[in-house]
Amino acid sequence: MTRSRVYRDGRLEAENFPPDRLAANLADPSTVVWVDLAAPSEDDLAELSESLGLHPLAVEDAVQQHQRPKLSRYPGHALVICYAVETNGDGELTAHELAVIVTKQTLVTVRKDPAFDVDALVQRWDNEAVMDGVAYLLHGILDYVVDSYLDAAQSLDDRIESLEDDVFTQPPNSTAVQRLSLTLHKAVGQLRRRVSPMREVLVPLLRPDNNPIYNERMLPYFQDVLDHVIWASEQVESLRDLIATVRDTQLNLQGNRMNLIMKKVTSWAAIIAVPTAITGFYGQNIPVPGVDQMWGFWLSTVVIAIASITLYATFKRKDWL
Repeated sequence: MTRSRVYRDGRLEAENFPPDRLAANLADPSTVVWVDLAAPSEDDLAELSESLGLHPLAVEDAVQQHQRPKLSRYPGHALVICYAVETNGDGELTAHELAVIVTKQTLVTVRKDPAFDVDALVQRWDNEAVMDGVAYLLHGILDYVVDSYLDAAQSLDDRIESLEDDVFTQPPNSTAVQRLSLTLHKAVGQLRRRVSPMREVLVPLLRPDNNPIYNERMLPYFQDVLDHVIWASEQVESLRDLIATVRDTQLNLQGNRMNLIMKKVTSWAAIIAVPTAITGFYGQNIPVPGVDQMWGFWLSTVVIAIASITLYATFKRKDWL
């Protein structure tokens, strides 16, 4: 155990008790115990599993990384997998996986990523005056996780709005803009994979069926978290559409720029083709007016100049150059 707490009748009684005191603390029905484990193995969970009567699949999923967010129910206990997320200044998303084993009197957090900010979670619990059972502790975790989704969505929204301005102020082939666009697209996709399954986690907590921690007094709190999940999910879908529009705009600008380049190249090729044709005609080694005469040279030069200027003016008027 890295951290632990004992609550009695809704009040904090002790912290960081020895592992061998777990059974004694659970002997009183009025106590609720929180145990925190950082990146444990199945062997590390063996003693705790035996004390709490945990299902082997629950222990396996609790320690195995890269699980899908979910709620798994077993006789007498449940397992919740969720992710807290954060973004950096470059728009990259980092997810911290957390497994929560819930029984009637015990809540065990298994931090698969030790970087998970457990201090912020404890502070959230301490900000409330009264703790109402294991359901309250679980609500604090889920509320903290879902708030991280909303913060990440807002941060990505700000970055995408900045990217929209860069699309029109930076060159269409700007590597920095393209890299940021792909980074934000990846981050939004990662956030969606964390947010979307959370509805399946919260909805069963609102029902008493096979729910070891069902607490009617906590229903409004879980409903509030569910509302936040729905709002976060809608924001993520909006961000997906927004970043897709930005990327389409980038591609359209690049396509338009390519068309302009091709238009200019084609126009100049036509202009150069005229003097090439004329000089080629005079290089046929057959008698034509002006051959071996100075006036023939000046005549061909004037024709070349007039034809090229006429083509240039025509293309310019048609906005081909």
